[in-house]
Amino acid sequence: MATTKKSTTTPRKPAKTPAPVPETAVKIAEPEVVVTETPKVTGPELKKKELIETVVARSGVKKRDAKPVVEAMLAVLGETIADGRELNLAPMGKLKITRMKKTTKAHIITTRLRRTEAQTSDASDPLAQAAE
Repeated sequence: MATTKKSTTTPRKPAKTPAPVPETAVKIAEPEVVVTETPKVTGPELKKKELIETVVARSGVKKRDAKPVVEAMLAVLGETIADGRELNLAPMGKLKITRMKKTTKAHIITTRLRRTEAQTSDASDPLAQAAE
């Protein structure tokens, strides 16, 4: 018993051409230009002692009051980064962890720090005034 399959075709509709869009309605995003800069080392690395002295000079608090605060802040920042959390601290910027690698002698964490232009030019502002 042979069966034959009938082929049915439906008539095609003509393709609709889209209506022309006025040029004022089309908003083209401007490409963002990214410039890769090589960091310029302007001086020796900042050590904890110099950081504490700078905080004391800018804030006006005594060194014995500033030192435990700076050390506690550095410990919290180090623990937060080691946990893999991102930081978003307004004057410093946004720190994003890109890679973490554990070796036998060290825990290597690669980060990216994003700062806006307004934040980089605000270096002369003193820290908060000391409480009396």
